[in-house]
Amino acid sequence: MVKYHSIEHVSTAPESNGGGLYTTPADAWHGDLRLVCSCWAMETQFMMLPTNSSCADVVKLWRVCEPEQEQPGGAEVTLCPGEGRLELVAFHPTSSGLLAVGSTKTAQLWDTSRQQSPLAALEPHGDQLQSLSWKQDGSLLASSCKDKKLRVFDPRAQLKPVQSAQGLQSNKDSRILWVKDSDHILTTGFDQMRGREVRLWDSRKLGSSLGSANLGTSNGHCLTEAPTRGVAMVPKLALDVLSCEVMRVLQLTDSFIVPINYHVPRKSGQEFHADLYPDTLGRTAAMSAAEWWKGGEKQEAPVRGCSTSSSPLSSPSSSAAPSRSPSSTSGLSSGFLPSPSQSAKAISSMLGPSSKFRHLQGAVLHRDTHFTNLKGLNLTTPGECDGFCANRHRVAVPLATAGGQIAIFELSQAGKLADTGLPTIQNSVNVADFSWDPFNSHRLVVAGDDAKIRVWQVPEGGLTETLTEPETILQGHTEKIYSVKFHPLASGLLASSSYDQTVRLWNLESGDEVKALRGHQDQIFGMAWSPDGKLLATVCKDGKLRIYDPRKSADPVQEGAGPEGHRGARVVWVCDGKYLMVSGFDSRSERTLYLHSVESLSSGAIASAPTDVSPSTLIPFYDPDTSVVILTGKGDTRVYIFEIVPEAPYFLECASFNSSEPHKGLAFLPKTECVVQEVEVARGLRLSKTSIEPVAFRVPRVRLFDDFSDQVSEAPKEVQVRKYLPSSHYLEEKTDEQKKDELLSAMIGKLGNMDDNPLPQESFQGVEDDEWVSDTHTNTNVHTDTHTHTHTNVHTNTHTFTHALVSFRVTSVCCLADQSGSSSSQGPVGLKRVIPVCH
Repeated sequence: MVKYHSIEHVSTAPESNGGGLYTTPADAWHGDLRLVCSCWAMETQFMMLPTNSSCADVVKLWRVCEPEQEQPGGAEVTLCPGEGRLELVAFHPTSSGLLAVGSTKTAQLWDTSRQQSPLAALEPHGDQLQSLSWKQDGSLLASSCKDKKLRVFDPRAQLKPVQSAQGLQSNKDSRILWVKDSDHILTTGFDQMRGREVRLWDSRKLGSSLGSANLGTSNGHCLTEAPTRGVAMVPKLALDVLSCEVMRVLQLTDSFIVPINYHVPRKSGQEFHADLYPDTLGRTAAMSAAEWWKGGEKQEAPVRGCSTSSSPLSSPSSSAAPSRSPSSTSGLSSGFLPSPSQSAKAISSMLGPSSKFRHLQGAVLHRDTHFTNLKGLNLTTPGECDGFCANRHRVAVPLATAGGQIAIFELSQAGKLADTGLPTIQNSVNVADFSWDPFNSHRLVVAGDDAKIRVWQVPEGGLTETLTEPETILQGHTEKIYSVKFHPLASGLLASSSYDQTVRLWNLESGDEVKALRGHQDQIFGMAWSPDGKLLATVCKDGKLRIYDPRKSADPVQEGAGPEGHRGARVVWVCDGKYLMVSGFDSRSERTLYLHSVESLSSGAIASAPTDVSPSTLIPFYDPDTSVVILTGKGDTRVYIFEIVPEAPYFLECASFNSSEPHKGLAFLPKTECVVQEVEVARGLRLSKTSIEPVAFRVPRVRLFDDFSDQVSEAPKEVQVRKYLPSSHYLEEKTDEQKKDELLSAMIGKLGNMDDNPLPQESFQGVEDDEWVSDTHTNTNVHTDTHTHTHTNVHTNTHTFTHALVSFRVTSVCCLADQSGSSSSQGPVGLKRVIPVCH
């Protein structure tokens, strides 16, 4: 960690035994850090000049001298609270020598001039003390605790808190801070879904917060080049006011300290802007600790403005980094605070791009649309399976009963299910994956552990009796099947992946295997058809991402590096099929999203976005209308939402959807089921342990439109009418290269061999340039228009004949090309061989 509480010095704690403390002058950033002291135990909290505390039950105050002076060999003051492990220290903002010390459950006030006993010991907290903060005028002390309570103390009035309330939602680490000189308190911590959040409170009424913000969806991040180990704010007096610097923080990384400057852009520089710099506190204490304890209310004399010259930390060359200072680069480590006079566009450009769907909200629909009282669900489906699947009419859910049974629920018959047994589909083997036919809402294909694919036909109105005989059984794989995927445009065409490391294509109409794709060296995690249905992408455990053109070759046409982790992955085509998004794991088992360009798959990922650490793979759903991808994993309570754009930064994070209990899967319905009048962009079904709940994802708008013509840009676009072709048409359709080869072959066959059948002009005799002269009786002009057609005008001028115009048009343009490969439409052609070329 790093603590900076002096304009002249910066101190850090090294990661080594002995509790060493490093300090360096602020104007000596290129020198080595100097070891000031070495205690017998590792320090857990310290403050730069004049105090630090060890992890034992003592607090030591050190006097740091100027660089040219010899540093003291021992602590100037030693305090012994005697309450066990010390966690926190906080100096009083207006009084000298007054220190708040926090142990495991107790906070004490100490006057450093009297080391025998504390001024006061506040009432113990219910659990571990996590944070302390003084109000700016020094009258009140606020604390946050692991028992989720916020407390406000007036130590001079009573030792018990004057305000106390259950404010935090999680017992994980938290911080508390007073907002300027107001009665408002700011807290940071975690919500029930383990997401980081900030809340604003009124210290006079802690019953409920005034507002909150989720840090995970904020678009005002300051990106840094290295992981942060600690951060501290520089005092206001060290800021460079002439460059409109309003804040400066120090980032501690593994190897250097980086100053990060925040500026407000102003047209007029080198002058003082009073609106940016209100009066700030000086460096002289208003009173002593004893005077404050007796009821003193003196305040520090305010200082007008800040430093008028650039401080040592503001120079790019003064960074302690071994290379260039991040503050001098393209803004990665430079933050900006917008001026009120700046337009929204200027603010957006400073903060970086943000998604227009960043406020996308997920809402569970009314209980009347839920399926409840579900029993005996199969919660251990393979990782390659989505868990369940749905179409616009019905949903299929696997059951844990023997025989690989699948229950079918009609969406039009939602409600509480009966306790009696339901009619099911019995596969007689464990179910590996299953999927609805997008062109036949009654057809369900199920892949089993026995390497067979069963095709079932669900009757109109749903199941009335248990089905035991499938319509068709597809056999060809030699080992267990991973997953099945229907073709997006050709009906009856199915792709399946298996443990035999092959992907096979099936014609459901004939029940035949039509293609076997090879090239995989390990387990196939996922596969996806391109939007136009021409290509098939796969991601494999061997660390490869592959693209196949099934009609061209059984081998991949492109290969590239996939995710580093080998726990699972999914792939989906995005941005009109120009990119592949892969959801997988990095080398540290953190769930990460990767974006690959289809044109250069071998170059690796062009962007990545880490999410969190969890054992389940994030399952993506991509909406091509909005370019929004929605992801969640089995057993998760959070649904991630990103907008994907074809330029940097590629991933734009949106507000996430959280549920109160873990879900077992999330399946999405066709876009035709969205209510566009409510700006609904996607609708899914959430499967929990005992229910199925519809979830609508909407873009919030103040005024909803009443008809489709009034829709805003974020509303779902018109669903295109796709032409569903039979699988035979897809399999027989020729590729563009095949069509080109056939056309060239036909042309060669038509013209014949040039050596055996020379062209008529081969026998023509050439003429010299001086023979091309104008006749006094005949004048011939040939004009060629190479844009659309050719006109030839022949003018004959004699004594007895009148002018005649002969014009003809040809449908294709011809030029003359010599054997050297050049073309020309001007001047005579010599003895070289000429060939007509049609364009």
